[in-house]
Amino acid sequence: MNRWIYWAKLYESKFQANCLAARIQEDWWLLGSDHPSKVEVYRSYRGRYGVRYMWRHEKINE
Repeated sequence: MNRWIYWAKLYESKFQANCLAARIQEDWWLLGSDHPSKVEVYRSYRGRYGVRYMWRHEKINE
């Protein structure tokens, strides 16, 4: 089951949140690590913007 992982900081502008989302999406390529399957910007009920992402979980048969 996949669950959202929320970035701890909320931002005043959608631009700031989009910059972080782009970095999360692209850092896997630069660092050679696994990458999230989905990254999105959301708006909190108080009007600030945040980033959440979801990791791919592949089942490994043992």
